[in-house]
Amino acid sequence: MGMFKMEKPRRFNHQYIYVDERKEKLQKMEESAKRDLGMLPPKEFTPEDIRGKFVEGTKHLKRRKESGRKPMTYGALFVSILVLLYILHYLVTGEFTF
Repeated sequence: MGMFKMEKPRRFNHQYIYVDERKEKLQKMEESAKRDLGMLPPKEFTPEDIRGKFVEGTKHLKRRKESGRKPMTYGALFVSILVLLYILHYLVTGEFTF
């Protein structure tokens, strides 16, 4: 091991020994057949179920959600761009009028 070279640890790789893949595949086929026949309710994925999962996964989005602050709106952004353009016009021409 050198002074500036740090070896990365081995990644965790868990391989199942006693797994019956055929049995799992058969169970999935049974479940899908039952859903097709109407014996089980169909699987439903709605955007409401998925939407919160991405926010929970990131720290900065969690903090923003907890603080209650909203991001800058298009109107505020448009007004700030107009003000900056007016300042740029004044710096270039030296006049306050257009």
